[in-house]
Amino acid sequence: MTQSGELPHEQRQELPAARSSALSLPPATSDVTSFRVQVPERAVRDLHSRIRHARWPEKELARDWSQGVPLSDARDFVEYWASRYDWRRLEAEINSFGNYRTQLDGVGIHSIHAESPHANALPLILTHGWPGSIVEFLDCIGPLVDPVRYGGSAKDAFHVIIPSLPGFGFSDRPGERGWNYTRIARAWVELMNRLGYEKRWVAQGGDWARRSFTYSPC
Repeated sequence: MTQSGELPHEQRQELPAARSSALSLPPATSDVTSFRVQVPERAVRDLHSRIRHARWPEKELARDWSQGVPLSDARDFVEYWASRYDWRRLEAEINSFGNYRTQLDGVGIHSIHAESPHANALPLILTHGWPGSIVEFLDCIGPLVDPVRYGGSAKDAFHVIIPSLPGFGFSDRPGERGWNYTRIARAWVELMNRLGYEKRWVAQGGDWARRSFTYSPC
């Protein structure tokens, strides 16, 4: 910052590019609206650029993990994210399920809703923790929704709902404090109501999500 309070010239030039690479989410309303994940290519390139320009610390003195992640391991991991990770493959996998957004308690919330083909399937809401995302549940959807296809029984089928916590993934970031596990639980109850599951459903959660459902009346 200069004495006049302005950003240096080289930093001012970077601001438009940073804005243009941001992911823009459609406005959410009280309706449950279909949503498709479409991250702009410029946002992917911007992320790759920031990863490649990471500033690395000096190599650790220890030969084990006693001083944290070894520098060589960290650099290998970052190189994978910058050069070999296939975001478009994951994007297509997410979009292979039904994705929706709706406004809950003033915040736009994204969720996956995968309905089972089996009669009497039990609605199940899965909540990720921090740090985490809906991605950790993607491999579970098929066996839960259609257990027969995976060698199980139709009586074990679920309708699966996987919301992104406020401020995570494709949910909006809250504009105020107070989104604790109790408030999230209330929002999830309303989400299940809007999806037509007012009478009976079950919930799973880990980390903070595990405590979210001390509130749930289901």
